[in-house]
Amino acid sequence: MSEEINHNRRQFLGTAAMTIAAAQLGIFSSAEAQSSNTKSANLPTVKPGTHTSFGPLKQIDAGLLNVGYAEAGPANGPPVFLLHGWPYDIHSFVDVAPLLASAGYRVIVPYLRGYGTTRFLSNETFRNGQPSVVALDIIALMDALKIKKAIIAGFDWGGRSADIMAALWPERCKAIVSVSGYLIGSQESGKIPLPPKAELEWWYQFYFATERGRDGYDKYRHDFAKLIWQLASPKWNFDDATFDRSAASFNNPDHVSIVIHNYRWRQDLAKGEPKYDDLEKRLAESPVIAVPTITLEGDANGAPHPDPSSYANKFSGKYAHRTINGGIGHNLPQEAPEAFAKAVIDVDGY
Repeated sequence: MSEEINHNRRQFLGTAAMTIAAAQLGIFSSAEAQSSNTKSANLPTVKPGTHTSFGPLKQIDAGLLNVGYAEAGPANGPPVFLLHGWPYDIHSFVDVAPLLASAGYRVIVPYLRGYGTTRFLSNETFRNGQPSVVALDIIALMDALKIKKAIIAGFDWGGRSADIMAALWPERCKAIVSVSGYLIGSQESGKIPLPPKAELEWWYQFYFATERGRDGYDKYRHDFAKLIWQLASPKWNFDDATFDRSAASFNNPDHVSIVIHNYRWRQDLAKGEPKYDDLEKRLAESPVIAVPTITLEGDANGAPHPDPSSYANKFSGKYAHRTINGGIGHNLPQEAPEAFAKAVIDVDGY
């Protein structure tokens, strides 16, 4: 789920932040806006759930992993990476990918480490789930595919990875789309206590901090993930088949280790690897993101998430925020695929 949200550390800027955002929006040229809006307006209409599968998956060695990924669209099209979160998988983009492919994009949808057909190349590699490493996997995948620069779009862990990539490796990001906005955090921020109601929203992190929680998630990962889906998207009436297609990816042998380490690391209950300390130090400074960005939020997101006004000042380049209405929850690309695809196309025009 999204990075620790602290009501005392969100740096809410209220009206001032919204004024900044409005000023940023004002710098967009009318020609750019017209071009991108025209292109996205030509997208075919798709009902969520229209597609249920991708074509044959591909595998490639990239960094520490052999990555499983779906690909759609022309091989010479502008590349777009679509990144899922927890507890979801590539099927969050099963309707988004064909929309973008129809607009001429080369769409790449990888399983993150610990999901689906992605595997570690060595049994000796530490099963590290810290945020900078998850993002670094995508840089390694871009290198393996010989892609120098791409649009990066995602939600949950994927949205965080998009933010991290844009902050640490802006030369690799043409633009980003991030659901729930600015999700870069640190272990220090994770130590700050929240008001009780906010702490309640993070109940699963307390559970994961215990060995009972690890064992429980391992034993009941299917039921656990389904509960999270229901809580995070309370108005999304997904059926069993939709859930089961994604739940199959949690059978990955490294899934539990990666998930537990990710959440324990955020609470400073698990150590990372020293070779990534410099990256985490840079992220702990809450760097401003300069690449063109569109942030999205569903109007019925039941997962912890910051208010858009709290992060508008974290994007110094061309920027816009869109709230997607219609009872849209946490899994925004699967619940509102057209809105997500339009954001990708529009940010490409910034």
